[in-house]
Amino acid sequence: MNDTYYEFGTAAERWDRAQMFFGAKEYMTAARILEGLVAEVPEQVAPRLLLARTYYHSARLGKAETELRAVLERDPVEHYARLMLGRTLERQGRSAEAAGHLRMAAAFTGDFDFDPEN
Repeated sequence: MNDTYYEFGTAAERWDRAQMFFGAKEYMTAARILEGLVAEVPEQVAPRLLLARTYYHSARLGKAETELRAVLERDPVEHYARLMLGRTLERQGRSAEAAGHLRMAAAFTGDFDFDPEN
């Protein structure tokens, strides 16, 4: 991997840069930065969740699923990770597996009328 300027600096600077690239829809660049951050601080949920989002938006669904499951291992009630995992599984054609995660995400946010079939 070629090192570029955006892969250097403090963790906080790289976090800011990753968010900037994500906001600009430069998902591959954001992912490169976030992969380094996640390797440095694997216990932190926020960089891993944003990395999962970059993978999702760049259609790297297997990697998104892996990161989302790692987030949920650390924080089982992280409702956004549950929602994203459900959506990721749906995009992979795994609707039955997605339904449970989508129901849990809805319950965590108080949407008790949620029906994953609709």
